[in-house]
Amino acid sequence: MSGSHAFREQHWTSPDGLELYTRVYDAALAGAPTVLCLPGLTRNSRDFEALAPHLAARYRVICPDLRGRGRSARDPQWRNYHPGTYVRDVQALLDALGLDRVAIIGTSLGGLLAMLLAVRLPQRISGIVVNDIGPEADPRGIERIRGYAGALPPVHTWDEAIAQYRQVNARAWPGLTDEQWGIVTRRSYREDVSGVPVLDFDPMIGEAIRSAPAVPADLWPVFAQLRALAMLVIRGELSDILSPEILERMRREKPDLESLTVPGRGHAPLLDEPEALGAIDRFLAGLPAGGH
Repeated sequence: MSGSHAFREQHWTSPDGLELYTRVYDAALAGAPTVLCLPGLTRNSRDFEALAPHLAARYRVICPDLRGRGRSARDPQWRNYHPGTYVRDVQALLDALGLDRVAIIGTSLGGLLAMLLAVRLPQRISGIVVNDIGPEADPRGIERIRGYAGALPPVHTWDEAIAQYRQVNARAWPGLTDEQWGIVTRRSYREDVSGVPVLDFDPMIGEAIRSAPAVPADLWPVFAQLRALAMLVIRGELSDILSPEILERMRREKPDLESLTVPGRGHAPLLDEPEALGAIDRFLAGLPAGGH
């Protein structure tokens, strides 16, 4: 579940002046193609600490913290926490690193951003892996996320943090060991100046979610513009965000869509599962040589 591989830390500046943070895992081979990993709604670059070292044998891997998460600056204007802002931020990251062409792996919100970026920058995106999200979301999952994001009570110790995180995510990841729960919890919390674990994102992101329309924007027209793009969709078997019906419609509308359902996972697969790693490896290897 965890992996050790050296990464460099870099910062870039958003178009509106925030200092943002990214991990850069340099490839074992010079001139290797680049993979950009985008995390979910309240997540950060640490979500890819198992996947990134796995990929870094063959690819340069970029794992940013979106604004308001991890080590990126928090936005004093919480209404800026929306996909349009994140897309502009990521485009600024590609420009800052001089990346002409990348493949994107995006979990949940990161998958939506991958689709939006592929429409906005078609010449710069060689293919996308979308982890447990589609052009629409199951209302059950949306309500679950609205209920807890930015609204969990504070904890005082790591044991309490692990217990809290386990309670929130027990349905998504049944069967994790105590050690694994400790690992995934530390990806989501960090210690404050007093050494107390706190969730590693701006609580106002929760306010932005709850103030958004109850029915999210219809992204099927965006999906329709991606018919020529190589795409792999990974779904958790137990997901309450990407339903089997939504995935089936995606397949109908894009017949060359590649897909994988990861058994025993809800929203969202951790991308350290053997099935997920194998599917991602095959997908990236199948992209045109030099095309990332």
